[in-house]
Amino acid sequence: MKELLQLVQDHKAGKGAGIYSVCSAHPLVIEAALRVGAEYGALVLIEATSNQVNQYGGYTGMVPAGFRDFVLDIAAGVGFPAERVLLGGDHLGPNCWQGEPAETAMAKAEVLIAAYVAAGFRKIHLDCSMSCGGDPLQLSDAEVAGRAARLCAVAERAWQRAGGEAPVYVVGTEVPVPGGAHEDLQELALTTPAAAAATIAAHRTAFAAAGLEAVWQRVIGLVVQPGVEFDHDKVIDYRPERAIELSHFIESEPTLVYEAHSTDYQTARNLRALVRDHFAILKVGPGVTFALRETLWALADIEHEMFGPDRGSDFKNVVLGVMQAQPESWRKYYCDPRRERFDQQFSLSDRIRYYWPHPAIQQAQALLLANLEKTPPPLSLLSQYMPDQYVAVRDGRLRNAPRDLLREGVATVLRQYMNACTANADSMELKAC
Repeated sequence: MKELLQLVQDHKAGKGAGIYSVCSAHPLVIEAALRVGAEYGALVLIEATSNQVNQYGGYTGMVPAGFRDFVLDIAAGVGFPAERVLLGGDHLGPNCWQGEPAETAMAKAEVLIAAYVAAGFRKIHLDCSMSCGGDPLQLSDAEVAGRAARLCAVAERAWQRAGGEAPVYVVGTEVPVPGGAHEDLQELALTTPAAAAATIAAHRTAFAAAGLEAVWQRVIGLVVQPGVEFDHDKVIDYRPERAIELSHFIESEPTLVYEAHSTDYQTARNLRALVRDHFAILKVGPGVTFALRETLWALADIEHEMFGPDRGSDFKNVVLGVMQAQPESWRKYYCDPRRERFDQQFSLSDRIRYYWPHPAIQQAQALLLANLEKTPPPLSLLSQYMPDQYVAVRDGRLRNAPRDLLREGVATVLRQYMNACTANADSMELKAC
């Protein structure tokens, strides 16, 4: 993928280049990302995770080709050029099948990787860090790298059959596991330069052993832990002074930058500092769907004030009722019964994001938006519940229409990422939104 290869070269040349990746399958989030990309004249990188989209449908019900079509249909609807949409696959490996024997899980991961590449995904995160059935609790660097090289070989064969641009790859993984921590956090151990070096060396050796020496030049990213994470209520902020040695280390690798996961909820200044310190690929997922939920909740409160409980959609109670009836996606994360309902709504881990496609929720959301489309919110309620959108409406920058208000809630977060990735490398100033 020539754009990402060029981005790495630009970053290495000191131009402050970076890119952020939106890991979400929500159509309004994707639409907001494309509209922000159009504002800035930028590429838009959308990624699907292995549990979200796979050959069995994942929790979205979409296979890779279906997700591609889903994204490109949204792009066509907003007039965003398809050639400026980059598609990536996140944590591609045996993650979804960890309970199965390693060979069975890896065979399924091979099918997964081939399906992603055949569908046109060209940024591929090879992640084989997780133990499967029969594996030791923690895999060695050599075993992780060997499995990643095995999947890379599958991806290369799939690309040669499909044609088009060659894939680029990201290796390594972060700690804690993807999607936000499962427990309360106080402090995080950063990846050490020695550990980063060992990961690179193991993968380089494994690629060579698999006959993939030439492919190594297309490995553009290394996932490490820069000391950022979030749990239900807290965010561990990036502290540049702790990451100085890790930041300097990657400068000696001419084709690699870092990819930072779990950057959700970092401040605008922290995001810019991450890019400056060579974490040039920023991943965001729950942070934008949290903004989506926050805005939907505000619209639901406005609707309740306008229509009362009898004529409105009862949106919040519909959503929480579905979550209570189907607790599989949140039960193991929200363990305190006294704050279950609170966490379902307000936890930064945002497990509510798994429920948006539910038919009952979609029906209630459609009614909510239809009510507010027919009778737009008065300025007084906009000011009360959506003060940022109120200012934009008053300035004439935003229509007082529910879908516009909703997209703007998500776009506000995405602009922080865009500014971090496009601001001048020598300045911490952010572009005005």
